[in-house]
Amino acid sequence: MHTRPDFRFILRHRAAYGFAAAVALLMLSPMRTFAADKPPTISVGLDAYRDWHRWPYLRIGQRSYMRSTYDRRGSNEGADASHFLYQLADDMNVTLDVKGPGVLVFKRTNHWHGSPWHYIVDGRDYIVKETSTADPENPTPNSVFIPEAQFPNPLTWTWSITKGADLMWVPIPFEESFTLAYGRTRYGTGYYIYNQFLPGIDYLSTPIKSWDMDIPPDDVLELLRQAGTAKILQKPFNRSGHDLRSQISKIEISKDGSKTISLDGPRMIRGIMLSAPKDQAIDFGECRMRITWDDREQPSVDAPINLLFGAGTLYNRDDAEYLVKAFPVNIRFDDDKVHLSMYFPMPFFEKANIEFENTADKASDFEVEVLTEPLDAKPGEVGYFHASYIDHGRNPEPGRDLVFLDTTKVEGGGDWAGHFVGTSFIFTHKCVLTTLEGDPRFYFDDSQTPQAYGTGSEEWGGGGDYWGGRTMSLPLAGHPVGAKNLNEVKNELDLIHSEYRYLLADCFPFGKNAKITFEHGGDNESKEHYKSITYWYGINKPVLVRTDELNVGDPQSEKAHAYQSPEGSEVQTLSSRYEWGVDHFEGREMFPATKDIGRYTKTSSTFDLKVDPDNVGVMLRRKFDYSFPNQCAKVYLSAPQSDGNAKEHYVGLWYTAGSNTCVYSNPKGELGATVHEAQTSNRQWREDEFLLPPAFTRGKNAIRVRVEFVPQNIPLFPGHPMADQAWSEYRYWAYSYVMP
Repeated sequence: MHTRPDFRFILRHRAAYGFAAAVALLMLSPMRTFAADKPPTISVGLDAYRDWHRWPYLRIGQRSYMRSTYDRRGSNEGADASHFLYQLADDMNVTLDVKGPGVLVFKRTNHWHGSPWHYIVDGRDYIVKETSTADPENPTPNSVFIPEAQFPNPLTWTWSITKGADLMWVPIPFEESFTLAYGRTRYGTGYYIYNQFLPGIDYLSTPIKSWDMDIPPDDVLELLRQAGTAKILQKPFNRSGHDLRSQISKIEISKDGSKTISLDGPRMIRGIMLSAPKDQAIDFGECRMRITWDDREQPSVDAPINLLFGAGTLYNRDDAEYLVKAFPVNIRFDDDKVHLSMYFPMPFFEKANIEFENTADKASDFEVEVLTEPLDAKPGEVGYFHASYIDHGRNPEPGRDLVFLDTTKVEGGGDWAGHFVGTSFIFTHKCVLTTLEGDPRFYFDDSQTPQAYGTGSEEWGGGGDYWGGRTMSLPLAGHPVGAKNLNEVKNELDLIHSEYRYLLADCFPFGKNAKITFEHGGDNESKEHYKSITYWYGINKPVLVRTDELNVGDPQSEKAHAYQSPEGSEVQTLSSRYEWGVDHFEGREMFPATKDIGRYTKTSSTFDLKVDPDNVGVMLRRKFDYSFPNQCAKVYLSAPQSDGNAKEHYVGLWYTAGSNTCVYSNPKGELGATVHEAQTSNRQWREDEFLLPPAFTRGKNAIRVRVEFVPQNIPLFPGHPMADQAWSEYRYWAYSYVMP
């Protein structure tokens, strides 16, 4: 592509160019596109819904985490229910404990189990219930959350609609801390997603202000009520002031043929709508759709149409109007046709090629409409839309997770920055749902500890108890196809079950790489035939660069980083495991223990780390021994030791709740007494992250970090002996956020 100099560069250097020459050069040279010079606005909480058309925009400086009640020993005890960080009282069983500002953006429980729940926001305890709480042995049909005004539908859904789960997408912002505790422990399963951000940044859509029984506004509720229809395009479209352009194509593809639609940019695709004869729906659904952006050599979307639009098959067993009625995709039937719509915003700068390949044994004809609007984003502000498809085969590797996405291996590999926004996958071709016991585990930016660890694939898809075999379709989660059981199967296609999950406020940003994995069965033992699509936005450049590593305990590394811990321990050697899959499967060791050296302190440690002077913020990562519970430290920043007595700045608490010892409390009855069973896993390795304010890192080549241990004095449960407390440190890494 021809380029011309950026007018800002020319004007800054007009003395060298001469003003007239500069103007002439600017006018005569072809246009060049330029990367963003500051991070794009991050839409926070409810704004993520209002500004959903900004889905493609990079979230530089945001981290998202998923915690849950998973079996700490790596198996599937109690279907991953009732494993608590600690118990403050029999009616205060803590499953999530976070310090620092952030936003809880999603919570899922199995039915009403665990209710009444304590939402402790910045020290204020709010009680949230569900109408089945009063008499859990006789649950209330058509139940709702209480208080209903603060937790309305469609930001919340209960088990009677979801066929087994209580789901909450109401954002809960907190300025200093958030704790979630269950009042009851019977089958107390759950997973929770929360966001945290670089402190002090000025590009959040709204400041994080502590939640105080805030009532969600009508505009967000109305938007979600319109999921599955083109009405969701109206408000963002009208706000932007852009005109939608429609391009309609009638496609006829011979057997084994293909056709391509080309679009010129810069544009943002706002909708792709397909229509095919109803009697051709099943074959049409098996056709492939590919999208290649700009000058990319490989397509970023390459998948079967049915799964791409949210369903494992277009077989409509109950002749329903909607097979899928999700927010970004839908599948609708009328008397004559099947209509498929996709509303993921998809930016491109020069050209988009949308190809359809006929994989059926006969010719196919259908209609395509593509809606676009002008794109005013810069390269470096938005990521390309991806739908990465994998057929995992009929015999998944026993004992190891299925890898749905590994960005180091897509489109030539390399570093990718972006955000993970959903999945659609087939998990059985045999109407066998037990494979849903498999947990999701997601890893971002080199982390060995999953930043997201769930309780099962069915929970990920918004269900509970395998949905009782029934189907459902919600805006952001669903189980759209499959017979209830083998006795009700009508044909071979009726054996196929799939689920979808879409992430908007609860998406997972990454700055360097992403690895999305799922267990197949509770111990990775299932032989079911998975096919998966992972939806994500990304650019083939990093925004998070590792700039330094300190190996605590190594004399050379400690010296190079001016490491000091006057009252720290002697060098410790630990051989242990991370929280991955099962250690052994059928007598074969899957994940051997690994050894490292480090120290611990009960006072403080200080060290220098190199950073990129052009950083817009820094993330620290620490490897440590998770056997010390509730590790907490005050973090201070200053100039490196070589700069003398530089002033220290307190920047926050670095806190990791829990330890490799948890409390398992899963009484037999709905109202059974709380149990106090301590369980210790053999997984002591853990990595955790801490975000530093750019005000103290920008423009610096290095920073000096001091961590000051703060004991928490929280027993595992009342009356349990207090465990030894300390701040454990084996390795520290510095990752600098940079503009792409």
